[in-house]
Amino acid sequence: MENKLNINKVKSNTFKEYPMYVGVSFLLLVILILSVGFAVNLGSVDISLKDVYRIIIYKIFGIGDSEVLSSGAIHDVIWLIRLPRIILAIAVGIGLSVVGIVIQAIVKNPLADPYILGISSGASLGATIAVMMGIGSVLGGNAIGISGFIGAFTVSILVLIIANIGGRANSVKLLLGGMALSSVCSAFSSFIVYFANDAQGMQTITFWLMGSVAGAKWEQIIFILPIILIGTIFFMTQYRTLNLMLLGDEVSITLGTDLHKYRHVYIIITSLMIGVLVYSSGMIGFVGLVIPHIVRMIFGTDHKKIIPIAAILGAVFLVWADILSRILIKGTEIPIGILISMIGAPCFIWLMIKKTYGFGGKD
Repeated sequence: MENKLNINKVKSNTFKEYPMYVGVSFLLLVILILSVGFAVNLGSVDISLKDVYRIIIYKIFGIGDSEVLSSGAIHDVIWLIRLPRIILAIAVGIGLSVVGIVIQAIVKNPLADPYILGISSGASLGATIAVMMGIGSVLGGNAIGISGFIGAFTVSILVLIIANIGGRANSVKLLLGGMALSSVCSAFSSFIVYFANDAQGMQTITFWLMGSVAGAKWEQIIFILPIILIGTIFFMTQYRTLNLMLLGDEVSITLGTDLHKYRHVYIIITSLMIGVLVYSSGMIGFVGLVIPHIVRMIFGTDHKKIIPIAAILGAVFLVWADILSRILIKGTEIPIGILISMIGAPCFIWLMIKKTYGFGGKD
């Protein structure tokens, strides 16, 4: 009798939360669509929202007058300059938020972000080698981004190798391995910069490390967006395993699931996602830390709920971060990575003080 009452109580709570979950999801989608229109409309050239949506609808669905909407100055500004950077911002927001949730589950650390496993330092080292030592010249115009991607992905694989030395990898060994490799990569980056003595190269690296979506092109987005969306959909299907990771290896084994192989697969996929984002936008931190916490405060720790919400919220957050980076100081554009760090660092300190252990949120 008591068990039936408990089951009914759980079903009742789930039923009460479901309309709120759907409502928040729908509201965020509406905000995202409106934000895209506003962001594309914003700029030195005055373009009406009506023209923005007409051109976007024509390019995607083929609806409208082709003679008016397929070419011209307004078409070029909207479709070739403004919209690509907004779509890239959406991809970055989705990718960093989802990867942040997954990494926090893998290492069981609520203060972890996508770069906690040394990925950022690996990307930084790759970019530094490309610029300061000239190795990246063979890679063409995207040498810094490609080298950053190679560095990030290589460090992630090394983290897996180190974590498996002397026994199977677990959350603690992954975290310690990532921190150790991060220190090594930072040391080598500083060593190269110190002896290269290249002021122009330093300026190039510094600008890349600040993060920006200003250089977005459709050729990049066609390559990047499918990887981010496929990775996000994949992790949405893995919610049961991610929930088990919060309980630990001992509990998961008693329930018949070995988390060892899942950690390897998840780290490789998250590294690929972060790698392509680093390639396209440079280093943008704290998104994967702040967004997951905001979502958990509202919907708890069930990954079935929080991954889709975090993806949409991350996209909205990056779009508005890009908008603010363009309008805060008239006549100049603040690198988006700097702006987000100014927001994220205080949030990190607040979260560290408030939640010194556990994931918080709902039980």
